[in-house]
Amino acid sequence: MERRLAAIVCADIAGYSRMMGADEAGTHATFKAHRTAIYPIILNHGGRLVKNTGDGFLLEFPSIVGAIEAAVAMQMVMAERNEHLPADRSMQFRMGIHMGDVMADEDEVFGDDVNIAVRLESVAAPGGVAVSGKACHEAGKRLSVTFVDAGPYRFKNIEEPIHVWTWQPGGADAAGPPRKAASEMSAANLPAQYRTAIVGVLPFANLSESADEYFSDGLTEDLIHALSLQSFYRVLSRNATFSFKGKNVSTRLIAREIDATYLIQGSVRRAATKIRVTAELIAPETGEQLWTGRFDRDIGDLFAMQDELTTSLSAAIAAEIYRAEASAPPRTPSNDISAWDRFLKGLSYYYLHTKADYETSISLFKEAIALDPTLAIARAYLATIQIQGIQFGWIKSTRELWDSAMSLAESSVRLDPRSSFAFQILAYLHAVEGHYEAAMDAAKRAVGLNPYDMGARGVLGFCHLMSGEHRQAIELFTMAAQQGNNDPRYQWAAVNAFSHYLLGQYDASLSWAREELYMNPNHLQALAIRAAALAQSGRTAEAASAAEVLLSNYPNLTVDRYLRNFHWKLEADIAHYRDGLVKAGIPFSRLTLVESSPKLAVDS
Repeated sequence: MERRLAAIVCADIAGYSRMMGADEAGTHATFKAHRTAIYPIILNHGGRLVKNTGDGFLLEFPSIVGAIEAAVAMQMVMAERNEHLPADRSMQFRMGIHMGDVMADEDEVFGDDVNIAVRLESVAAPGGVAVSGKACHEAGKRLSVTFVDAGPYRFKNIEEPIHVWTWQPGGADAAGPPRKAASEMSAANLPAQYRTAIVGVLPFANLSESADEYFSDGLTEDLIHALSLQSFYRVLSRNATFSFKGKNVSTRLIAREIDATYLIQGSVRRAATKIRVTAELIAPETGEQLWTGRFDRDIGDLFAMQDELTTSLSAAIAAEIYRAEASAPPRTPSNDISAWDRFLKGLSYYYLHTKADYETSISLFKEAIALDPTLAIARAYLATIQIQGIQFGWIKSTRELWDSAMSLAESSVRLDPRSSFAFQILAYLHAVEGHYEAAMDAAKRAVGLNPYDMGARGVLGFCHLMSGEHRQAIELFTMAAQQGNNDPRYQWAAVNAFSHYLLGQYDASLSWAREELYMNPNHLQALAIRAAALAQSGRTAEAASAAEVLLSNYPNLTVDRYLRNFHWKLEADIAHYRDGLVKAGIPFSRLTLVESSPKLAVDS
């Protein structure tokens, strides 16, 4: 194995998974066309293509000056090629450059200095270049462009911090952000998408005949696509993980090789007309199994079954990654307070699900937003938890609070227009306010952004509930409850209880209300719908007891005051609910004595 000094350029395409999800054939053809256009630049600067990586490439140059000049030239050509394209078709490379001693075996190159180039690529802006301080110093004044000092960064599995210099086309390099002190620069100051967890989906093992290999591979690819539609974490492309197919390599080594925070692996077994899929979520550094699931399905329509399996797997795994991240220790130094760390800390309290912990999580989400006003997910969660606090009876409902939640949801959508979750909370708030068309539009947008997200399906169901379309609502609620029931952001049982009640299915309504109360014993809506359903069922004594429990938790509650916040589209639905509450014994309004001369007048 030969050792030699070399300059390494690593490049990948920003948003490649999203583009492949929207148009595989078109994205691949566009990438090939761009690669053909920039290939002469590589040759003219003495470089060679080491390997293509599916969504990028690795290059080797004998000269660091040649490597940097080639990278800048390629990015300028790409900027020209993208200039007249719509934003969703624009393809931008991120490039990282480092130099050092590499090991060469046949046509491949290996070593820590190659890994550093790969890490540098991850901090380059789309369309930009990130160069290590060592490489930039070596190139010196021989460069024709100006690089901006971005300070030191710490990278996973790289012991020493790497000083980074950056360049972007269009004059961004000259203006550049002001240099920060070294103590301020770390992974904590990276944009949010580079601080989040990285998830790798390993090829699912086929435990049946070799003829079924296509199914296990197809399921893996579908799962990669489904998980990549989440904005909470990054998902590695197929090319990053399929190279380990059939190899007996430990998950810890795989994770270090591809820089994954979590790994997903599983198997597929087929027997006659049935298929069994097992999967597990692993924290590879510790080897801890965070979640495991088994799914048995009848084959039937193969593609429909595969899609249903993908939905079930992604719904379960995505929620578990949220939980794991919420309980993970900070990845930045303890004295380095970042917005992302504050957000994750708030998330950890949110999952504890008590009034005191809710209050703590609200404070932490507000801190995260103060530290980084562009952190869209913190805004979406803050809006969600404020509304849930009202529903649980932990926060007093005020016009100011609802306006605050709406403002947070709207800003979250503006900051991250690809977030299904942001559109979900916006749809929910519009629906609660009685803006039925706006709610339905936002909910459909959420489903379109991530068809595998059961939260989006359930929120669409809530919009149907508010519009009086209860059978459609029940279908969506039931689907969401079955496949996404372990996500505390949603209370499918409570809304299911409402739709069943409004259809006159009181036993089913009671069953769903009880399920909600198992998790949240003080849930205002579940306590109220339970009392109304018992009354409508003719179970007078039980209804009175349920009303007593409701009023003991909410002593100032009246039917009149309670229903002021209900903006159901159909007046018949409001009347139906009002009737049940009154029958249960909930006071319609409070009697207030007002002193008048010469006698007392009663205002009810």
